[in-house]
Order: sequence, then C-alpha cells, then structure tokens
Amino acid sequence: MNEPLRLDRLRGFVIELAALLERQPEESAILEQGEELLRRLVEHDDWLPGEFAVPHPEHYLQYLLHADSLQRFSVVSFVWGPGQRTPVHDHRVWGMIGMLRGAELGQRFERQPDGTLRPAGEPLRLERGEVECVSPAIGDIHQVSNAFEDRVSISIHVYGGNIGAVKRAVYQADGSEKLFISGYSNNLLPNSWS
Repeated sequence: MNEPLRLDRLRGFVIELAALLERQPEESAILEQGEELLRRLVEHDDWLPGEFAVPHPEHYLQYLLHADSLQRFSVVSFVWGPGQRTPVHDHRVWGMIGMLRGAELGQRFERQPDGTLRPAGEPLRLERGEVECVSPAIGDIHQVSNAFEDRVSISIHVYGGNIGAVKRAVYQADGSEKLFISGYSNNLLPNSWS
C-alpha cells in the first residue's frame, strides 16, 4: 500500500517563508534563512504530487506549486528530462534552487568589460538535498542542465516574485539579450523558451 503524500511539508514551507518575508528582512537574510527552509523541504521526497513530476521528451517543464497572493514569492518544480538544459538566462529577482531528485549542473556567467558573457568558474553540481541561491546582488546569469543523460531530475525553485510573470532575459555569448516571460507548464501562459 502506498504511503499518502506529505503535503503538509510544502504547506509548512510556504507558511514559514511567508512569515519570514512578512518581517521584511534584507535580501541576504531572506536567502540565508530561506535556504535552510528549502533544504528542510527537499531533504524529503514524499510530498510532490506526481502530476508535478512528469517530464517532457524535448524540453524541461516548470510547474507552479504555489504563487503567493501578494506576489512576494513563487514555488516551482522544474522537471528535467535526460540531458535537458536551459539557455543562458537571468531571473531579476532573488531565487533559491533545491535539489529534490537526481542532480543539476549550474554554470554561472559574468559580464566582461566588452559586454560579452564568460563562464564564471566551474559548473556547480547540485545533489539531492542541496540548495543554491541566485540574485542580481550575488550573481544572476546562469545556465542549468540535468546532470544525467539517462534519467529525470527534479529541482524545487523559489523566487522573490511570481517568476512566471517576471520579464527576464536569455543571453547570447556576445551579451545581447532577448526578453521573455516564462509562464508555467501547468497553465495557459506560453513558455517562450520551449
């Protein structure tokens, strides 16, 4: 017999993050304290409903799990099919990425004096239960991919806004950007990366 899903874990995370944001702390405190909240959520893999874990054969999917009614944050499951990756992109708000299943590779980019983008260091491998943060203040341009060529990986992303409605950018190596609004895979808004 299957164990029931522990939806209280996601509910508790949302309540605790909303309480943290209610105190209006500095971004550094949001990321530090939020990282611990997200780590506690992704250390368990017994709460994500199956319909938010279904991969697509050609591109990753981003399923909205929660959008704060005050637009302060959103929680999204990213489902990565084997070998799938994003373009180089930004977020323009703070964000936290927690690995629930599998692993991800994240390559940060830095803008050079001539405006081009270059990789900043080696790719970071995010394993199950680990959390990484992004923001315009600490580094916001990156490319993410499934670390595996033969299986699905799932990460939980938390952003400082309704990320499916935030105008952001994808980047070419020369630093030029194309604006987009991602939407979500489980609503009627198009995902303009797909």
